[in-house]
Amino acid sequence: MKKVLRRKTVFGCIGIGVAIFLTISGCASVTSLKKSATKKDKGAIPSYYNFGDVLIPKELKIKKKLSFVYRTPGFTTGVLTLTGRVEINSLIAFFENNMAKDNWREISSFKSTRTIMLFQKENRFCVINIIDGEPQVRVDIWVAPTIEESESGLLK
Repeated sequence: MKKVLRRKTVFGCIGIGVAIFLTISGCASVTSLKKSATKKDKGAIPSYYNFGDVLIPKELKIKKKLSFVYRTPGFTTGVLTLTGRVEINSLIAFFENNMAKDNWREISSFKSTRTIMLFQKENRFCVINIIDGEPQVRVDIWVAPTIEESESGLLK
């Protein structure tokens, strides 16, 4: 009878030890899941990339072979080509809202299966060309300087 009681006590202690071990290891894996989710969230925020005042949605990825950026001290110009799986109306709304936040003024836009949005700042223009393709959307973002009257023409 004492042997049976002793076995139950030993098995009970082992069971409690296993339960504690599983609880601790389960908490550690939950913590690591939270950390990895946080890392994903940090990488999932919109970015400015090469142009410091044109915000790009996180779903769009740059196509380096189709992009060209020219940078001088104090000025950046060129074209970024991006693709991604994005709903086109939400993409248009994203650019309308965020370009206004970055002090771009919308000059005009053409909306269809190909949407062109034209924005202006004091010394440059930004053209956003959105092509609704299957399965991905293509976005070309052109940033170019404005030409002042005194500098226009070939011989001046």
